[in-house]
Amino acid sequence: MKQVRTTRFYHEAFQELNYPFGDFYLFDHFIISEIKEDVVFTWEHHAKQVVNDISDLYENNGKDLIYISNRVHNYAVVPSDWLKFFRYNYTLKSYVIVSQVKNSPLERLFMGSKLRTFRDIENAIVWAKATGGMQKRSHQVSA
Repeated sequence: MKQVRTTRFYHEAFQELNYPFGDFYLFDHFIISEIKEDVVFTWEHHAKQVVNDISDLYENNGKDLIYISNRVHNYAVVPSDWLKFFRYNYTLKSYVIVSQVKNSPLERLFMGSKLRTFRDIENAIVWAKATGGMQKRSHQVSA
């Protein structure tokens, strides 16, 4: 699978956040994550920090934001941790999974009709750019 850095869209990211557990690429109306190999991604140890860091860069609670999970590595997600995400009044316009393997039915349970799947990151980005809407950053940050 192709990483964001190897796509023609990489230069459009206004910021890249690198953590020991994964990399996040921030665009005007969508975010792409690439979680590292063998991570068990949880709210308390990973997602909470990312959400706090990212929420300062966008004007609202994410309701117009598309989150793309580019699953280039094998890792685990704790699907029930989405409840913690929603408990803090965060939301998403859409949740996209880019993967060559079938997705967890639990993720569909938590995300419902907001869940989209793609087998190629570039197709997911093209879709996000066309669907993205008018999400605005609250702070201009140079890449």
